Amino acid sequence: MADTPPGFDTLQIHAGARPDPATGARQVPIYQSTAFVFRDTDHAAALFNLQEVGYIYSRLTNPTVSALQERMATLEGGAGAVCVASGHSAQILALFPLMGPGLNIVASNRLYGGTVTQFSQTIRRFGWSATFVDFDDLDALDAAIDENTRAVFCESIANPGGYITDLDAVSAVTDRHGIPLIVDNTTATPYLCRPIEHGATLVVHSMTKYLTGNGTVTGGCIIDSGKFDWSANDKFPSLSQPEAAYHGLKFHETFGPLSFTFHSIAVGLRDLGMTLNPQAAHYTLMGIETLSLRMDRHCENALKVAKWLEADPRVATVTYAGLPSSPYHGRMATICPKGASSLFTFALKDGYDACVKLINSVDLFSHVANLGDTRSLIIHSASTTHRQLSEAQQIAAGAAPDVVRLSIGLEDPADLIADLDQAMTKACGQ
Repeated sequence: MADTPPGFDTLQIHAGARPDPATGARQVPIYQSTAFVFRDTDHAAALFNLQEVGYIYSRLTNPTVSALQERMATLEGGAGAVCVASGHSAQILALFPLMGPGLNIVASNRLYGGTVTQFSQTIRRFGWSATFVDFDDLDALDAAIDENTRAVFCESIANPGGYITDLDAVSAVTDRHGIPLIVDNTTATPYLCRPIEHGATLVVHSMTKYLTGNGTVTGGCIIDSGKFDWSANDKFPSLSQPEAAYHGLKFHETFGPLSFTFHSIAVGLRDLGMTLNPQAAHYTLMGIETLSLRMDRHCENALKVAKWLEADPRVATVTYAGLPSSPYHGRMATICPKGASSLFTFALKDGYDACVKLINSVDLFSHVANLGDTRSLIIHSASTTHRQLSEAQQIAAGAAPDVVRLSIGLEDPADLIADLDQAMTKACGQ
């Protein structure tokens, strides 16, 4: 029995959590401290020179955050993890060691609207650029990668449409080009999908969503597989070449599988400062303890609601991959066999105006710009989360003007269906 690795349910509670050595506290304490006392000057020097691991200043490391990082790395099957203030900051920190002026990424055209804006607009200010392609067209993906491409980015289950990416096929393309695959696993969580097992180099999360699960705090995380050879060529000098700020230390040579993690802390958090506060880390740790239980219920409820919507004559289409009618249903068996999460969209036959009336008529659903909450949520993506995109981009992302996005929570599904039914009656008639 001792040789049997712990199961997911055990790890989501115990990974990274140990009784506090000072007090014996069973729950991970909130170390609400800016700085940490050094034993002596030699200890301080060793920490600052990366010769010893420990705590210096909470912008870099904090014991509560460290517990969450260990849990996230364990659940995703990675070598290390870095937690940050939001999912968007996780995306920037994931790219930071890889990119430079004139370099680019290739991204899926099925992404959360805020990510599309970040990649198409904001990163240009760093001299980076992004090309968006349909990842179902592997030839187009292959053709979009050039000598200046430093990463490929996609979502395991895309927001908002619930599209499931064929990670094995995509990683085969990135492997041929010798560049890392970055997968946003927010919608799936490591309970439903572990992208590293499908060839991902880095996994990013908005922990704000299903991982915390209660709509209280924001947070992000980058998990490194530890499997990529950053020194195979000269494409990633931040990790393979001497770092001037640390007297010529080479991160990959020195830290091996943990090189990306150490760089993201020692350089990324040091200079970009996108720190996760310890109280937010504590809330997320508590949320993860019930992740598997919640995700099972999320998936169960979502399937019931999606089936009801699909059968309703007022509905044109439902995008939920858990439905046998979905073109992506077959990918569940290999990418997320436990379920397709609880995020999906549906289109009303009466179009945009009916979508607006529907959202203004719900009672139980909450009209908010979030997902993965215990509460069921609803939003019109085209006029909110994907508003900055062109209509063509909205349609490609699964957020067309006649589409409503749902995040199904943990309520009684009969109550959710009743609420949608009365709202649709007001919006579309019987």
